[in-house]
Amino acid sequence: MPRIAESTLLKSSPTPTARGVAVDLLGTVLRRRRSLDDAIDEASDLQLLSVRDRAFARLLVATVLRRLGQIDALIAHCLATPLPPRASVIHDMLRLGIAQLLFLRTPAHAAVATTVDLADARGFTSHKGLVNAVLRRLSQDGPGLVAQQDAPRLNTPKWLWNSWTGAYGAIECRRIAEVHLREAPLDITVRGDRTGWAERLEAILLPSGTIRRASGGAIANLPGYTDGAWWVQDAAAAIPARLFGDIAGKHVIDLCAAPGGKTAQLASAGATVTALDRSPRRLDRMSANLKRMTLKVEMVSADAITWRPEKKVWGVLLDAPCTATGAIRRHPDVPHLKTPDDVARLAAVQERLLTAAIDMLEVGGTLVYCTCSLEPDEGHKQIENLLARGAPLQRVPVRGEEVGGLTEFITASGDIRTLPSHIPEFDGIDGFFASRLVRTA
Repeated sequence: MPRIAESTLLKSSPTPTARGVAVDLLGTVLRRRRSLDDAIDEASDLQLLSVRDRAFARLLVATVLRRLGQIDALIAHCLATPLPPRASVIHDMLRLGIAQLLFLRTPAHAAVATTVDLADARGFTSHKGLVNAVLRRLSQDGPGLVAQQDAPRLNTPKWLWNSWTGAYGAIECRRIAEVHLREAPLDITVRGDRTGWAERLEAILLPSGTIRRASGGAIANLPGYTDGAWWVQDAAAAIPARLFGDIAGKHVIDLCAAPGGKTAQLASAGATVTALDRSPRRLDRMSANLKRMTLKVEMVSADAITWRPEKKVWGVLLDAPCTATGAIRRHPDVPHLKTPDDVARLAAVQERLLTAAIDMLEVGGTLVYCTCSLEPDEGHKQIENLLARGAPLQRVPVRGEEVGGLTEFITASGDIRTLPSHIPEFDGIDGFFASRLVRTA
């Protein structure tokens, strides 16, 4: 195979196309190890596309990431020898072509032709025959090969599969992995009449109070968005802030607050909110969202481990940094970026943040700790270790009526543990852990 110069690998086509942007985004995630959201933010060519093409580019990349194990197995099936690392861009082009052929139902002639054209436009003329041969073969044999694949297992890294099997059992692990193969629905938290907004948004009202509609379309064009009547927030992510109960007039600190969904919940419920985050950029974006919703919140850019309020407060919400393995459906890059080392590293950060949160809390005040992780070390084990160390806290079990009667969300200890496989009749939910504790001394 001809050697590919690094300058060629980074070359962009003169006129950006959705597929061209997609191949760059995929390389940014898989080789530069940037999150898909960050890659999109940094992709200047993406902004040159139409709204429709931007959405298509993201869908292409998300589909490849969601089905990467299957797609790479199909490529390996078609090649006598693996593609070398220097052919990484060709590998990515094949991945995008296969995603279109077999998972996005793009007509075969279009998927093949556009991928071959992309290789030509990027200067990979000598590889056009390889791309054409692989995709044409899979246009014929691909559906049968896909039918024989174990999709949940192939698309889940071994360490995650073992972790979930150990924590939730083999059957539940497979159910979780199956849910991750589907695009997530659009979940919405509203400030007013939930039933009325569900009708206006052509959505359903979940028992927990979240409004859900199918994904797709421009969010900003939906009724009520410009007026700040609602915001996008997964149904599981909306639960922790509700565990405070009546917070009108009380001071609550929201640690690690961006992107701000929980902050908006607290402010909408009448609390005096101090929202803290380390990232000024994330706070700026959050400020714009809160302005749209006409919500007033004190914002602080600081490290929550070392920052302290002037006086102790009634409530602290700690949505701690985590591996986000519970949100893979919305962030399909996570399995390809996170490792077991990240679990250990972030668990140590969570421990320090919990210690800081306790120090901010007055006696009798409430702490809600949560993570969007499925890993036990970032969830119930964190709380068990905290209490075992003698922290001045007492767990306050969550009651069924606080989660709309969805008692499958509540653990034997009274914490919240949602799994992507929960509420299958409503198409699942993000994996989340939350625990409510009161300071005793």
